[in-house]
Amino acid sequence: MNILTFDIEDWFHILDHRSTKTESDWLNYESRIEKSMETIFEFLNKRNLQATFFVVGWIAEKYPEIVKRIDYYGYDIGSHTHMHQLLFEQNQNEVFNDIQKSIYTIEDLISKKVRCFRAPGFSITERNKWVFDVLIKLGIEIDCSIFPANRAHGGLPSFTQSKPTKIMSNNLMIKEFPINTVNFFFKKLIFSGGGYFRLVPYNLIKRFTKNSDYVMSYFHPRDFDINQPVIKDLTLIRKFKSYYGIKDCLKKLEFWTKDFDFIDLKAADMKTNWDEVDTVII
Repeated sequence: MNILTFDIEDWFHILDHRSTKTESDWLNYESRIEKSMETIFEFLNKRNLQATFFVVGWIAEKYPEIVKRIDYYGYDIGSHTHMHQLLFEQNQNEVFNDIQKSIYTIEDLISKKVRCFRAPGFSITERNKWVFDVLIKLGIEIDCSIFPANRAHGGLPSFTQSKPTKIMSNNLMIKEFPINTVNFFFKKLIFSGGGYFRLVPYNLIKRFTKNSDYVMSYFHPRDFDINQPVIKDLTLIRKFKSYYGIKDCLKKLEFWTKDFDFIDLKAADMKTNWDEVDTVII
């Protein structure tokens, strides 16, 4: 089961960086989201693919026609928070209010319930697993926020499931579709989205996918925008992570979706026998 998803944010929504953190910072940069979305729409329509879009509420507020088009094409829509901030930098009330605002903003545009969620930067960690309680209270049924390995601003390496899982929190359940990992030279390796996908050679991506029963992809509009400006005050390593491989990313995705079948999160949910999957108590 291979799942195709996109996190809908603008090119300047780079986390954990001083000049791209707040809304006032974002207004210093030109928006490229509309042009980047055309690339994604054209790609999906050409290949007749379904995908799930996790939309930042701020984007939905500023560019409602983008969300309406996603819905018009029949694509699945979830929340990616409203202000695209790291969850572990906020308290429970702040997280609740922010996600609730994103849900209301999206639902007002598409007149459909928002059932799924992904945290910016996969920022559910050992110290803020209470986020699952917040999601359940807000009516979220499916989460895609767990990154079962270490990373700079997120990651839950204690989560050993690399497949659909039921999470129990305070006797309530939420469905989890985590990012998948592969064991490579005795380490957990991520290959299925963002900078990892851009960095890993396609022959390895193909091999890893062929040997995996479950793959959760995640891409951003900026992953395919070869003409986007460079944010000058990024460190060298952040520039490498943010810009390496953009030129060839769409071509790699074309190869990937030609070599393997992909479905959206809604279809994956229906395909999963939830009576038989493992349960993890948080």
